[in-house]
Amino acid sequence: MPQNRGPAMKFLDPNDPFFRPLWVRLATVLAPVGWGLVELLWMRSTTWSLVFFAAGFFAAWKLFLQRRDE
Repeated sequence: MPQNRGPAMKFLDPNDPFFRPLWVRLATVLAPVGWGLVELLWMRSTTWSLVFFAAGFFAAWKLFLQRRDE
């Protein structure tokens, strides 16, 4: 039987204290978006660029639009 191990860990928790500084949130968003640009413009890989763009935009949505200000 499965045991109850407490609440499940979130993929990206916008209210975690780690994401309190603005520069951490910006770096979390800009790193995958920047790598998506590298994949698109230099490597010519549209599939990987879309994966990294999606990760960056998901992070922006979670860290800037869904975040509660404390």
